[in-house]
Amino acid sequence: MSGVGIWFVGARGSVATTTTVGLLAIRSRLAGHVGMVSELPEIAAAGLPALDGIVVGGHEVAEGTLGKRAEELSAGGVFPPALATVLAGDLAAADERIRPGVVAGHGTQRAAAERVEAELRAFRDEHGLDRVVVVDVSSTEPPAGDVPALATLAALEAALDAGEAPLPGSSLYAYAAFRAGCAYVAFTPSPGPRVPALEQLALDRGVPWAGSDAKTGETLVKTVLGPMFAMRALKVRSWSSVNLLGGGDGQTLADPTNAASKIATKANGLESILGHPVDGPLHIDYVPDLGDWKTAWDLVSFEGFLGTRMSMQFTWSGCDSSLAAPLVLDLVRLVARAHELGVAGPMPQLGFFFKDPAASDVHALSTQWESLVAWCERAGRGTT
Repeated sequence: MSGVGIWFVGARGSVATTTTVGLLAIRSRLAGHVGMVSELPEIAAAGLPALDGIVVGGHEVAEGTLGKRAEELSAGGVFPPALATVLAGDLAAADERIRPGVVAGHGTQRAAAERVEAELRAFRDEHGLDRVVVVDVSSTEPPAGDVPALATLAALEAALDAGEAPLPGSSLYAYAAFRAGCAYVAFTPSPGPRVPALEQLALDRGVPWAGSDAKTGETLVKTVLGPMFAMRALKVRSWSSVNLLGGGDGQTLADPTNAASKIATKANGLESILGHPVDGPLHIDYVPDLGDWKTAWDLVSFEGFLGTRMSMQFTWSGCDSSLAAPLVLDLVRLVARAHELGVAGPMPQLGFFFKDPAASDVHALSTQWESLVAWCERAGRGTT
């Protein structure tokens, strides 16, 4: 396979910018592949597209340039400042491929979706791409709720034709992507493709999608430790979590309405692994001073033999964009390969990457890994 495009929703945000810088740095032999699951032999066996053939574009509502955002991130220690300088020309070229994003209330959703679809098709045609993967790394939205217009594709089309606006922003991009024949990665907990009408559209158009809410930090640790307690028959009484983060994501999640999606995905996996509800608060707090860094502190209270009370604590501190960017590249390569093989609809085989894996109730990391490796083996043989 050659000629794959990444189309970011939120193309000048921290994750998209770090991913773009990382891709350019790897292609220029200025960086290695640390953190990239797709470079491991078990996953590369799928026959993934080469990084050299990936072109970046996207939509963005914020002002500024990709180069300026790279300078800000490098000044904050996300990556070496020299990369922003050396790659300035390539970043400027990528910035030329970023189009104005959709702003709610500016025209009808039907018109907005048609514009996005046309821009995706133009991007693919202009660069001679075999396929395009749309990746949503924009600000987290509230849950979609029970909206009748989203229940079926026919109901959605009728609502759009009537000038109504039933789609959350992330779902509008997913709708346009599927209509354009593009695959989709729901990297955030926003509704995106996870509404019934769009699940139907993806199947109708024969395109795969993966999601949702990538696990890059504390939840990743939970999906390793949780099975340990379950397999040793230790009763977890409570699991309390405090998450401190800065940056745009932290600012967005400071709004309880937006944070509802994130809190739900972080909690569901643990209860599924342990097999019972677990007491304990889960806090997400915005600390502007932290910038692109996040810190999580967890206190696990558990019960052992004869009712003995014990506890475990851990602290996870990491750079959000640095943890997320290689996973974006992994997912783009895997979803593009799936598209090439004719896969359509949600991909539970990629649950390894997500807090709330689509079409799957498996959350234990080791089990998810086994499923991913098995799929990659089949993909390498040209089957799914």
